[in-house]
Amino acid sequence: MKPSLFPNRRTFLRSTAATAGGIFFPNLLIGQDAAAVVKKINVAGIGGAGGKGASDVGIAAEGANIVAICDIDEKRLDDAKKKYPDAKMFTNFREMFDTMGDKIDMCTVSTPDHAHYPAAMEAIKRGKHVCVQKPLVNRIWEANELHEAAKKKGVKTNMGNQGHTKEPIRQLKEWLTAGIVGNVKEIHVWTNRPIWPQGTDAKDIYTGKTAPKPRNKNEAAGAEAPGQAPAHVHWTDWLAQTPDRPYVPGLHPFAWRGSLEFGAGAMGDMGCHIMDGPFWGCELPEPYAIEAEVGDLTDMSWPMWSHVICSFKHAKYGEVKLHWHEGKKDGVPVKPARPDKLDAAYNWDKMIGGFMIIGDEDTILNQGDYCENLQLVGNREKFAKFFKETPKTLERSLAPDKPQLELVRAIEQNKICGSNFDYSVPLTKLCLFGNLAISNPGKVIHWDAAKQTTDNEQANKMIKRAAVRNGWEYSAASI
Repeated sequence: MKPSLFPNRRTFLRSTAATAGGIFFPNLLIGQDAAAVVKKINVAGIGGAGGKGASDVGIAAEGANIVAICDIDEKRLDDAKKKYPDAKMFTNFREMFDTMGDKIDMCTVSTPDHAHYPAAMEAIKRGKHVCVQKPLVNRIWEANELHEAAKKKGVKTNMGNQGHTKEPIRQLKEWLTAGIVGNVKEIHVWTNRPIWPQGTDAKDIYTGKTAPKPRNKNEAAGAEAPGQAPAHVHWTDWLAQTPDRPYVPGLHPFAWRGSLEFGAGAMGDMGCHIMDGPFWGCELPEPYAIEAEVGDLTDMSWPMWSHVICSFKHAKYGEVKLHWHEGKKDGVPVKPARPDKLDAAYNWDKMIGGFMIIGDEDTILNQGDYCENLQLVGNREKFAKFFKETPKTLERSLAPDKPQLELVRAIEQNKICGSNFDYSVPLTKLCLFGNLAISNPGKVIHWDAAKQTTDNEQANKMIKRAAVRNGWEYSAASI
């Protein structure tokens, strides 16, 4: 038998992760040559049996083997088993890793926000490549630790902000670099979220006193009394690293987004999408100051609406301010004023989400959560010129609109994903900076990038989780 190029598939996959830019050889079946069938990457989905998690696993499955799925909901696992009969099913991701060992090469992480960090850290600790849903985490300290851990273990990474894999965001960055709006001075980003319980609407939900209104018949059928989890829901596994507490009806599968502990609110949910284009295109650093006005903030829940201002000292543009607008105030959407030069026929009131990048020459406007409807306000001829003549200087995605598949391809080809942690950690942190201000409204909070702390004692309490379950103390130094 001809000697194998690689001793085993795990050694191969780890070596490709650690040798960026090296020559790529397909991960062949042992003892076969270059004409042999390529052995696919083995993927496990954490939180992967329903909703966005099922979608993430399905996208990865377009180029990989699905070998394991972990979900705290046994009803969802039953459905996943029908779709992936050869995959092993688990309710606890630590048990999954212990059982599967080197049979897993890559993981998708699609849990609620509070469980992203321990799930991703456990995967990285074991040398698995990871694609984590947005936002990567809901605490700034966790973002920094996750970044350091991935670098330490040499794994490939990606975040599930699909807009970053598409063509328009690359065009936007190339146009901004070429000076389409001149010097950037102000950025506005807005969304119709929250579309889940927040603020005073949720004052009794996150304490477990009442359950949120079900969104569909399946949720209504599974409703249980406070303190008693349904038999098919593994509540302790859902809590993951967070301390024990009684079961809260409705947090699973959706209402957790509005919780200060478990979610990251509207800015965490949508910021990594809508701010992606402005953040990347304008090459924003960490802000030096953040402030917010909000409505109906409680000690358990993110507010009904907010307006956040992040201030930056930009090496190229000088002073830049980014405004984040979310929710409704007195029934009226919180959003910026209509641009003066916008076509009169443009239905501004119907625009429920988007961004504006305002320069000293022109303004770029986008309608939607990504960069799919870009226009240069009041200057169609200039926009057409930039669209036609601006050189394409950026690498294009390995899998447009599919970050999970992009990671599969990156592993196979020894390349780097567009929203790898070097990029997506700073983007996630921008959302979390906004949340520092949202949770401490009416105050200008100054951020010290060198020390990764603020001048506000209350805001600093949101940088790192106050407490974690015993035995769940993950850090980059400990893995």
